[in-house]
Amino acid sequence: MLTICRKALWDQRRTLPAWASGIVLSIVLEAAMWPSVASMSSLDAYLTEFPDALKEMFSIEEMSTGTGFLNAELFSLMLPVLFIIFGILRGAHMIAGEEEAGTLDLLLVTPLSTTRLLLGEGLALAAGVTALGAATVVGTLAGSALFDLEIPVASALAGATACTLLGLVHGAIALTAGAVLGRRGPAIGVATGAALAAYVLYVGGLFVEGLSDAQVLSPFHQALQEGPLADAFPASFLTLLVVPLALVGVVLPVWARRDIGAHR
Repeated sequence: MLTICRKALWDQRRTLPAWASGIVLSIVLEAAMWPSVASMSSLDAYLTEFPDALKEMFSIEEMSTGTGFLNAELFSLMLPVLFIIFGILRGAHMIAGEEEAGTLDLLLVTPLSTTRLLLGEGLALAAGVTALGAATVVGTLAGSALFDLEIPVASALAGATACTLLGLVHGAIALTAGAVLGRRGPAIGVATGAALAAYVLYVGGLFVEGLSDAQVLSPFHQALQEGPLADAFPASFLTLLVVPLALVGVVLPVWARRDIGAHR
């Protein structure tokens, strides 16, 4: 299993550093805008004009602080979307991409079992997304130190964890869909559809009273409800951690019985 994990991480040797560098640079550049925003004399009055749902969605009322500024500008939408895109692309490539390229057959003629293969790929996916989370912590703390945002370490860790878990959940959907379907395109479509549905439910719960009770089912709500640059780790993070494990557990028997290469 660890051999498969190392191989999958080696396959990311160029893309993962590029993604991590881009995230760090984006955070630092956004943090560089904070001194100009903080000096606006009419900022508080401006922020009160937004609808209540938008205030809750982007933590706009707290935007007069460095933590609230990064929450609104990056951690409420842009960074979660980047993590989800990375997770979906990597997850879809790991099984379905190997199968389409014909390299999966070479792995399965070895003594390696299908269970160990899927678990190894899942471990590599988790490691890759976690590496982006670590880069997010570095970028957040660096931007905070350089431009006086005064973001606590705990908040930076919580925000990075929220993004990491969102990327992991949707990456696991793509990975398991690819294992069942054997095609990268459909796997990306399934995971992207799940992400869009989750975001619509999250936003709908803020604007439509009838959806507020169902909002708790959205991974976006579970990840972002406390900030996401929160003072502590919400209990909902545990739910997001369980989802990828459950998906892999459910798909393992189906994947073990599937005719590999039947779709080529």
